[in-house]
Amino acid sequence: MFEQKVDLKKIKAARKSNDISLERMAEILGYNSPNGYFYLESGKSKFTAEKLAKVSEFLGIPIDQLFIKYKVSDLETCDSEEVI
Repeated sequence: MFEQKVDLKKIKAARKSNDISLERMAEILGYNSPNGYFYLESGKSKFTAEKLAKVSEFLGIPIDQLFIKYKVSDLETCDSEEVI
């Protein structure tokens, strides 16, 4: 089984390589302070589809490239009662 997560490291690296500040990203996403965006980029808050689409467009990275696909082991997907 495979799952996907937003690639926060890739977003941060792209932002920094383009010399885009936290303040500018916050402004683009409609936050009043850089903290709102910082929480997204650090994983303390989750990206909504709309915000991720804006980040994708602004950074010029196709949205499907902002995800990490990883394999979940069968053990991780079992209910705790099923594991002996």
